[in-house]
Amino acid sequence: MANTYLTRTPSSTGSQQKVTFSVWIKRCTSGGETIYSIGGAVNQNYYVDLTFNSDFLEMNWYDGSGNHTIRTNRLFRDNSAWYHLVVAIDTTQSTASNRVKIYVNGIQETSFSSAEYMNQNQNMLFNTSSREIRIGQKVNGSGSANMIMSHFHGIDGTAYDASYFGSTDSTTGEWKIKTDVSVTYGTNGFFILKDGNSV
Repeated sequence: MANTYLTRTPSSTGSQQKVTFSVWIKRCTSGGETIYSIGGAVNQNYYVDLTFNSDFLEMNWYDGSGNHTIRTNRLFRDNSAWYHLVVAIDTTQSTASNRVKIYVNGIQETSFSSAEYMNQNQNMLFNTSSREIRIGQKVNGSGSANMIMSHFHGIDGTAYDASYFGSTDSTTGEWKIKTDVSVTYGTNGFFILKDGNSV
């Protein structure tokens, strides 16, 4: 539901180099919508977010030196379909393209119109006590999501691939949800919207 969002600010610091977000979504409109964002109340310019921008899926981040974007060439315009999105970040990787991996319905996205990766071993903004995570909206209050979200996992300290959260149906060949997910959530991890509550 548009303009409805959830917030959480960690009470302690976890990993700032490894994180995974997994969520099932069904879009209700096209355009620009934020799935999640992470930022700070003092300086909103320091942020990380995952959003739809003109139906492209993109991850944006700002680290004090400039804006950076990883944007798919693929468009996501089917508002009748469920998409399973996984973003796994591990800045310790020596290969830049391995530091952010984006999966849609179990398949890793590899075609990008923009691919600006963070430096090796760079500390990001997630899992710190001063940085709010907002699900369904940017931390500055813009980009409200008009979509249904389900089974939202936030993982602190591990970069998991999509196979931990879904699998391919052997009969239909379709990507389906795993309800018996076995992961380590870490210090600030969470699992919400288990029953498909709308955001």
